[in-house]
Amino acid sequence: MCSLWKLVCAETRCAGYRRGCRMSTPVYLDHAASTPVLPEVLEAMHPWMSAHPANPASRHGPGRKAAQAVEQARAEIASLIGGDPTTITFTSGATESCNLALKGLLRPRLRRRETVHIVSSAIEHPAVLDPLRRLEREGALLDLAPPTAAGIVNPSEIERRLTSDTAMVSVMWVNNELGTINDVIAIGELCRDRGILFHCDASQAVGKIPVDISEVPIDAVSACAHKMHGPKGVGVLVLQGRATGRQMEPLIEGGGHERGLRSGTLDVPAIVGFGAACLHAAASFSAEAERIESMRNQLQQALCAQMPDAIVNGGDAPRVPHILNITIPSTDPDPLVDRLAGIACSSGSACGSARGEPSHVLRAIGLDDAAVLQTIRLSIGCTTTSAETAAAQAEILERSTTNH
Repeated sequence: MCSLWKLVCAETRCAGYRRGCRMSTPVYLDHAASTPVLPEVLEAMHPWMSAHPANPASRHGPGRKAAQAVEQARAEIASLIGGDPTTITFTSGATESCNLALKGLLRPRLRRRETVHIVSSAIEHPAVLDPLRRLEREGALLDLAPPTAAGIVNPSEIERRLTSDTAMVSVMWVNNELGTINDVIAIGELCRDRGILFHCDASQAVGKIPVDISEVPIDAVSACAHKMHGPKGVGVLVLQGRATGRQMEPLIEGGGHERGLRSGTLDVPAIVGFGAACLHAAASFSAEAERIESMRNQLQQALCAQMPDAIVNGGDAPRVPHILNITIPSTDPDPLVDRLAGIACSSGSACGSARGEPSHVLRAIGLDDAAVLQTIRLSIGCTTTSAETAAAQAEILERSTTNH
């Protein structure tokens, strides 16, 4: 049994350490897909699961108390991102938020038979690309800007696609696979100067890097809780700037909740958990970001030092601290991610993996099919330990060099 695995098992009190097994549970390095819910978040959620079951739309005392908890969470989320609580709409997650922003703002114009031109990028998450393609089938004109080889969306590529018919630009703040940070301020300014709506998927940015939407010319922002140690199943759409007062077509009707933008009984425990996760991020952001980036950099440097032909995708661009996307060339025909039994990591976005598709992001930055198969995304969170990244390093080196 490798000493590094002994260290991890001992630190996590894994029963396998006593049995002499390799490890009963893989090291979890897939925080970009979803993060563990923190104990303090669970503690905040628990009373609203059992002791306080009321519907926040009910007018009795318990219902009003639940509504107050929702509004408190709305304020906590707004405080983290520099927003106004009154602009926040709760949804089931960032996917729904992106769909609501894109379809909700643009379908009214399509129904009026207006020319609707949309500019986005080829490396957006499927939560943006799929609804955009749906709108294209409904009559919209879609133009996808290519990324640079470093994996960012150059504002000049957006600018040269803008026309008098451009209704919206949608570009993510942080790429979920590469961790690269786009210049959303520059893109937002291009849109503001031309009166064009700007939507931004900020799922990988909120809680990871400073986000202040009061300082960015941005009209619609999508985010979710489960990327930042909150629960799954809850997200937000923030509508501000030029989106304020626009005709908005809801995706879900039936009760008029959330100012008529998103009907359905609010998930109070999840919303409270989202607020608690934002409080944690605000209190620990600087220290955690520094620690996580240090672990990421040590892992990256160690792998590249021992495998000189390894390529860090997005490594030449500004990146968030928690994501390392690396290609390790090999003659083994099997995907690298499948050979790493001791690590829970990914080869692309979780949504793309669910459909069994190769990463469109890696293809867009120029990787061929062979390179895509030998690429993994390792993503770190605030619960990750240095022992775990050391164990992951050992596993990758062993599995990558066996058939190298």
